Amino acid sequence: MKKAAVAELKASLSRFLAGVKSGEEVVVTERGNPIAKIVPIPPAREDEERRLRAMELNGLVRLGSGRLPRGFWTARRPADPDGMVRQALLKEREEGK
Repeated sequence: MKKAAVAELKASLSRFLAGVKSGEEVVVTERGNPIAKIVPIPPAREDEERRLRAMELNGLVRLGSGRLPRGFWTARRPADPDGMVRQALLKEREEGK
């Protein structure tokens, strides 16, 4: 575990964050007293997968195979004469979701 004073952390944030990305923890100090700890966050994918598996065990979801059904790309598309789906997609993109 590394220690870094606030001023040192400000001056070399990228270097400390590179260490955190590789699994190190950094204790931030102010006048020699620890005030915070920067720790790596586990990859979201592992966390998501764990939650999905728990939901599957509770019967809340059914996990897919990851494959599209036969004929998916040639299936007839639903009618959307007013372009509402396109509008919703563009709005969602603007909002950054």
